[in-house]
Amino acid sequence: MNIRSILLFGLAALMVGCGLFGKGKGGGGSSHATGWEFGDPKNGGFQADNGYSQQTGPGLVFIQGGTFTMGRVEQDVMYDWNNTARRVTVASFYMDETEVSNLDYREYLYWLRRVYPANPEKYRTALPDTLVWREELAYNEPYITNYLRYPAYGNYPVVGVSWKQADAYSKWRSDRVNEKILIDKGIITVDNTQSGQNVFTTESFLAGLYQGTEGKKPVKDAAGTARKVRWEDGLLLPNYRLPTEAEWEYAALGLVGNTEDELLTDRKMYPWKGTYLRDDAKKTKGRMLANFTRGRGDLMGMAGALNDNADITAPVTSYEPNDYGLYCMAGNVNEWVSDVYRPLSSNDVAEFQPFRGNTFTKYKTGPDGKLIRNEFGELVKDTIADYRNFDDGDYRTQVIEGEDWNAVKDKSKTKSMYIQSTKEGQFSSIISDNARIYKGGSWKDRPYWLSPGARRYKPETESASDLGFRCAMTRVGSPDGF
Repeated sequence: MNIRSILLFGLAALMVGCGLFGKGKGGGGSSHATGWEFGDPKNGGFQADNGYSQQTGPGLVFIQGGTFTMGRVEQDVMYDWNNTARRVTVASFYMDETEVSNLDYREYLYWLRRVYPANPEKYRTALPDTLVWREELAYNEPYITNYLRYPAYGNYPVVGVSWKQADAYSKWRSDRVNEKILIDKGIITVDNTQSGQNVFTTESFLAGLYQGTEGKKPVKDAAGTARKVRWEDGLLLPNYRLPTEAEWEYAALGLVGNTEDELLTDRKMYPWKGTYLRDDAKKTKGRMLANFTRGRGDLMGMAGALNDNADITAPVTSYEPNDYGLYCMAGNVNEWVSDVYRPLSSNDVAEFQPFRGNTFTKYKTGPDGKLIRNEFGELVKDTIADYRNFDDGDYRTQVIEGEDWNAVKDKSKTKSMYIQSTKEGQFSSIISDNARIYKGGSWKDRPYWLSPGARRYKPETESASDLGFRCAMTRVGSPDGF
């Protein structure tokens, strides 16, 4: 190679290094793939991503993902055999710092009543069941009237909420957060008159169906012309949702504080280190680390020395947070997760992002090809695949009523495997496609249920005085940035 060639090659390398040919790989300048300039209206104006980084949504804490052993960490005293240990990997995500409080939920109820005055059923469907406090031989009537609405309990976890209600709250929260993002950026204006079908939802807005008032700072294309917001702009956050069982258990354990590089120094039984239920720190020695029932008839200790300072629930920021900064991941109230219950899910689910409960959907369109909204402004969806029951049930070990289960043509329904008979003397089961898992233990539970690996279930339409929830959000992009 002659001197001239060497000089030309060096100059080209210098120009690339200095960005004279563009940053490439979608970071601005020109395309790494085609060489065309990004954001140039003369060639169509395609814009680069420009180093997007996800913002943390209100109330959330970042949970860096990783591998862990999910399942039982102590003796299976209930002999359920439903949480056998299995090593899995969970992607990074976000989790609510605290349980959803009464105040949080009352904001939701207020919004529903204000926005849907012509549809009172929408409000009534969201109301928690305050009668969960009622017991035949206990004086709990004051909680029926006061717990949800009286200001003294505003910062206490909401209870009496079914899985379906918690799921609906999560979707509502997603829309309100994204609506505020657009308002704060001046893309739309506050619309307190929205009602009926014309209600802001993230999906209807992106589909161009929301008829709100545009703000003074619309999104513009490369030529400076105002255009609609697109999902690929990265302005809107992913949905708030209920965490998967694996996410919840991983976040509760908080093993980030128990590792040296990739060495797990001490496996946890609870969200805190050690196997004790009292704090061993100098300043707080002897204090309970969670809100639970210590023994028969002892829910709070003796006057003058209340052991957990809570008779029923406690404020959502009570006790010490775990190593992820999450409060009350053991005790206080049990928490719904998104998974459908099966005893042996650990044998079936994937090693990465394990989850049972997938129902795949698509947007429903009318004869004119346009998207359909219901009376509440929500896009209507059709279920195209239901995997809640995937690969579940072994007919050789099930109690079969009538015809052989192996001969049943449609094996995708729970009723084919778990008898749902209500006739006297016949077997029945509440395990179904609508049975959802809850975890964490509560103010009514013994310490056994405080272990993150413990799991129980209820029908998704039922609720309890010791059962609440918190939300999660998917982390997009890098697990923790590059």
